[in-house]
Amino acid sequence: MINKSETAIRLSGTAYNIGFDHGKLAKEKIHVSLATYEKMFFENAALTWKDATNRALLHVNAIEKYNDKFIEEIQGVADGADVSFEDILALNARSEIALVMLDGCTSFALTDPKTSDTWLAQNWDWKSAQAQSLVHLSIEQKDYPTINMVTEAGIIGKIGSNSEGIGVCLNALVTDTWEPKVPIHLGLRAVLQSATFEEALSKVEENQLGSCAHFLIGSKSTQLASVEVSPHHTVSRTTNSGILTHTNHICDESLKRKVNEDILPDSLERLSKMDSLLQNTKITNEADLFSLLSNHHNHPYSICRHECNDDNVPYNKRMETVFSIVMNLTNNELTWIKGKPCEVLVK
Repeated sequence: MINKSETAIRLSGTAYNIGFDHGKLAKEKIHVSLATYEKMFFENAALTWKDATNRALLHVNAIEKYNDKFIEEIQGVADGADVSFEDILALNARSEIALVMLDGCTSFALTDPKTSDTWLAQNWDWKSAQAQSLVHLSIEQKDYPTINMVTEAGIIGKIGSNSEGIGVCLNALVTDTWEPKVPIHLGLRAVLQSATFEEALSKVEENQLGSCAHFLIGSKSTQLASVEVSPHHTVSRTTNSGILTHTNHICDESLKRKVNEDILPDSLERLSKMDSLLQNTKITNEADLFSLLSNHHNHPYSICRHECNDDNVPYNKRMETVFSIVMNLTNNELTWIKGKPCEVLVK
C-alpha cells in the first residue's frame, strides 16, 4: 500500500489562464520557491536576485521561437502570484542561471516483456526546503494532450506524463556549458505536450536547450530513449532490453569530450545498483517500483538519498530525496509521494 501525496491542481484554458490559476492557487508555494532560489543563487554562485533575473532574460528570444505560449503562461503565473515576469522566468531558467547547482536523481524506464506495460520512475533529490514548494498540476490545453506533472511551484515544466502515454524524467548534469537557448524545464514541458514519441524526441534532441541534462523519455508504444542534451551536442540512446537507467553523470563518450563535467561522487554507484536491482527484481505493480527507489545501498548517498551534514561535502552537493514518482504510461497512471519513499511506503 502507498500513501499518496496531495491531489492535483487542475488547470485549463488559454496559456495565460493556465498560468494565472497556477500562480493564484500556488501563490504561497511560489514564494517559497523564490526565497529558496534567491538564497541558493547567492550561496552557490554569488548571484544577487537581480543578477539572476538578468541572466534569465537572456533566454527570452529562444523561448519565443521555441513556443511563444510559454511566455504567456509564465506571465500568467507571475500575475497570479503577484510577482514580476522576471521572477517567474528566473525559476524556469534556474538550471541555466547557476550551473554549479546539482540536483541528484535516480531514474529508470522499463517495459514489462509479458504485459508490455511501460513504466517510468525516479527519485528527485534536492534541497529539503523545496519539498514545501511541490505541486501536482493537471493541465488541459486545446490541441495538446492532458498533462499530469509534479513540479516546483512557479516552474511550468518538469517530471510527468500525458494522456497520449508520453512521459519524461529528469537527471541533472553539472557542466560548464551554457548558451542562451531554451531552459531545460521548458524542454520538459514541450515533451509533455507531445502526442507521439517521435515528437517528444524532436523537442530536445536538436541542441535546442541551454544547458546540459538528461531526459528519460518513454511511451505507451514501448519506445524508450535516454537523451543527454547540451546546447551544442545531444545524444540519444535506445534499448533492446526494455530497460534504461540514468543518474547524474554523462554516459556518452562523445559528449564527455565536449564538456567539462562535475560528477556527483555517488552517481556511478547508484547507477550500478539500480541496474542490478532491475535485472534481479520481478516487477508486478507500482509498489515494486517504489520499493526499488527505497534502496539504501551506500547510505546516505543511496538511491533513496538521506541528507548528509558532513562538513567535507560542499553545500551544493548536500541533498536528499524530496519526492518519488512512478508512472504507468500504458494505463495512464501517475503516483507520487512527497519525501523519501522509505518513509512513506506502508507495508
